[in-house]
Amino acid sequence: MSEKSKWFNQCRYGMFIHWGAYSVGGRGEWIMNREMIPRDEYHRQYVEQWKAEHYDPKIWTDLARKAGMGYLVLTSRHHDGFALWDSDVNPWNARRYGPRRDLVSPYVEACRAAGLRVGLYYSPAAWAHENYPGPFYRDWPFENDWKDESHRRSFIAYYREEIKELLTRYGKIDYLWFDGCIPENLDGKETLQMVRQLQPEILVNNRLGEPFDIECSEQSIRAADVGQDWEACMTLNGAWAYHAGDHRWKDAASVANMILTCAQSAGNLLLNIGPYADGRIPEPSVKILEEAGEWLKRNWECVRGTERHSFSWGGAYPITARGNKVYLHFTVGPGETFCWAETRSKVLSAKLMYDQSDLEFVQKDNRLFIYHLPDPLPDPVMNSIVLEFASKPEAVPANRTF
Repeated sequence: MSEKSKWFNQCRYGMFIHWGAYSVGGRGEWIMNREMIPRDEYHRQYVEQWKAEHYDPKIWTDLARKAGMGYLVLTSRHHDGFALWDSDVNPWNARRYGPRRDLVSPYVEACRAAGLRVGLYYSPAAWAHENYPGPFYRDWPFENDWKDESHRRSFIAYYREEIKELLTRYGKIDYLWFDGCIPENLDGKETLQMVRQLQPEILVNNRLGEPFDIECSEQSIRAADVGQDWEACMTLNGAWAYHAGDHRWKDAASVANMILTCAQSAGNLLLNIGPYADGRIPEPSVKILEEAGEWLKRNWECVRGTERHSFSWGGAYPITARGNKVYLHFTVGPGETFCWAETRSKVLSAKLMYDQSDLEFVQKDNRLFIYHLPDPLPDPVMNSIVLEFASKPEAVPANRTF
């Protein structure tokens, strides 16, 4: 963990926001490409119909704070190429069309006012740009897909100027979240050098190549190697941007489990919402995040600043650890007696996190027996037991296969 990423590792939880002209369609953020919509048609049907009439980023940040999140990441420009700020280099932007105002500025101000870290998503790809290989590629363009070298160089100069605008107009940006998988032919290394010159304290993810700060996984939780800061980005239903037909909502217990699964390997969860085109957040998203946030208030101790540990998986429960404490989290009740056979380190106390009540326990070598647990357990979302040890506990036996 680097000095500049300390805030990131304290947060453990952030809000991803996919919002743009595509939100008008209610079919996700890839509609221009997947449905082969020409730019002029996309402009008429989606850009000019996007009014963002209820956009109030303070409502977003209020929800993020209530949910227990520490940072936000907004899609400043997705692959369609339509910018959410008043760009000089990109005339196809929200100041000139659609909402007809800069949408990034109030977002940044709202984050700062709420004491939350500011993140911006940026996609180097721009389907509708004249020098991009084309709007309907089903993958990222390879080296030979560019019309010629001059078009490639011109496009690189263009997207770098967009990034310069984002990093010089809005004060300190804490996190720049690149999308796409094309660093090789977009000269990502040189772009990242520029980014760090403009904002030396900024964190960047790994999608524009090296050097990066945060390794990310998408729609899966994959811990990075020891010593590498990391993050899993996940959706609340099955979609990133607003999708009117997607009702596959996760519940608060699933969110809590994702947070803990990341935290047990010292990683973060970046959980996505897809606001309506008008800027309101769908009610199911609000309900889930608020319920998970209430659980997090009761259990912040076992999430924030957690460390990697060597305790093996527990079958039905994730495990987090920090210092001399280990936290056992139960997705299902273990019954009235529970045995944890992971360490010989001396246990000083066992408590139920929900109400801080002491639990009766007996330790026999590396087997810890906890008695008279409530059945059912009291927390409706996720229940946790905190074990305090005389010193930092060590795992027995070693976990070599899982």
